[in-house]
Amino acid sequence: MSNLIAKSAIDRRLAEIVAPVIEDMGFELVRLRLQGGKTHTLQIMAERPEGGIAVDECAEISNAVSAILDVEDPLSDSYVLEVGSPGIDRPLTRLKDFDTFEGYDAKIETSELIDGQKRFRGILAGVEEDEVLINIEQGADGVQTVGLKFDWLADAKLVLTDELIAEMLKQRKAAGNLDEDTFDEIETDTGSEED
Repeated sequence: MSNLIAKSAIDRRLAEIVAPVIEDMGFELVRLRLQGGKTHTLQIMAERPEGGIAVDECAEISNAVSAILDVEDPLSDSYVLEVGSPGIDRPLTRLKDFDTFEGYDAKIETSELIDGQKRFRGILAGVEEDEVLINIEQGADGVQTVGLKFDWLADAKLVLTDELIAEMLKQRKAAGNLDEDTFDEIETDTGSEED
C-alpha cells in the first residue's frame, strides 16, 4: 500500500484492516489518517473506482468499517470515525490519480531533495511507468517537464482552481448528481455604469 494512502505504521495497519472491506463494497481507499488530539480521529477517504461517492455510501462504509474495527480492535484509545470523499482539491495518493487528473494544477512534495528542492507546483502531465510527470513554469525559460518517481513522493494534492471546479461540476451534472434548481442564480456585473 502506498505511503501516500497511509503514512505512519499505525495508518498502514489500519488500512490493511479496512481496505478489503471498502473494496468488497465496490469502493477504493484513497487515504487513511489517524489524527491525534484529545480524542483521536480516524479519517478515511474513499470513492468509487470511476470517482465520486455519495453521502449515504459514506455512511454505509462507516458502518462496515466500524464493525470490522470493533472485531479487530487495533486501537486502544477511543476515536471518532470520519468517512468522506476526497473532495475537489483532493489528495493524490495513487499512481493512477496523476494520470486521471492530467492537465490540472497540483502541488507535490518529495521526501528527499530533488535537484535542490522538495516542493513542486505545476500542471500534471500524466505518468510514465513509475514516474509522475509535472510541467513546471521556469520563467523566461518556458515550461519544463519534471519526472518524479512515485516512491519519492511524500504528499501531493490538486490545487483548487476555477478550471477544476468547473470540471467537477460538469462531471456531477453528467452523472445526474447535480440539481441546478437548488442553486441561487448568479448575478454578474457587466462592468457598465449607469448615468
